[in-house]
Amino acid sequence: MATKPKNGGLGRGLGSILPDIADLQPEGKKPATAVSMVAIDKISPNPYQPRREFDDSELEELAQSIKQQGIITPVTLRQMPDGSYQLVAGERRLRASKLAGLKELPAYVRTATDMQMMEMALVENIQRSDLNAIEVALAYKQLIEECRLTQDQLSEKVGKDRSTISNYLRLLGLPAETQEALGAGRISMAHARVLAGVEDAERHAEILHAIEDRHLSVHQAEEMAKQAKAKPKVQVSRRGELPSMHSAAQSRLKERLQSTVEIKRSQRGKGTLTICFNSDSDFERILALIER
Repeated sequence: MATKPKNGGLGRGLGSILPDIADLQPEGKKPATAVSMVAIDKISPNPYQPRREFDDSELEELAQSIKQQGIITPVTLRQMPDGSYQLVAGERRLRASKLAGLKELPAYVRTATDMQMMEMALVENIQRSDLNAIEVALAYKQLIEECRLTQDQLSEKVGKDRSTISNYLRLLGLPAETQEALGAGRISMAHARVLAGVEDAERHAEILHAIEDRHLSVHQAEEMAKQAKAKPKVQVSRRGELPSMHSAAQSRLKERLQSTVEIKRSQRGKGTLTICFNSDSDFERILALIER
């Protein structure tokens, strides 16, 4: 059984960034500040969860801590019409509680719309710095698109400089291989910013592999990028160019799926369409977009 949780609200992440959520609820439907004990088997995952990777060893450590001391900070839930609950914030605590064998856990139960729920989930994760750089970038993009925010409005909401947000969003234009290396921690955010300025695909890949294999510093990567830009580009044969229809479709798919998309077409009209993904969860994300 969990120990008695600390008193208080949702914490600095949600409370300071989304202080107006309670004011948006109908009279008599204000979120409860009391903590309830909720059966774990009645809780479903948050469909707006931006985190795509969870470290198994860290979850095991948290599970051991929960066995010893219980859950200090309650998770946040919303109650569904059928009486079940949907997770708003606290994915790691929920997963670790299951590993620890708990049957119920302490929770704040809030009234929230889908939009508010998405905001809380994304902002809570961003504020806790639990996401890798690509996950942060995708979270920013989702907030901008789903909540119809400008970058300035997002900057104010999450407490980050506009330039910081812009730098993260630029990462989504990187090739899939570079995004995967950044998400896995094999290259740094600073390395990624250098690579973002190298448009030639072959030279981009060359610098990326050099950073990974030779452990180049950011300064060394910058020097390689400068040398690559100084080399004359090889002219591409017009015979190998895509027709405008295919080229435009490739651009649209890349923008919609936020992943590397490549279309190859022969002179006879036959070809292939390749969509890259970084992980199983990224594959599911892309598949969901295609099937809409």
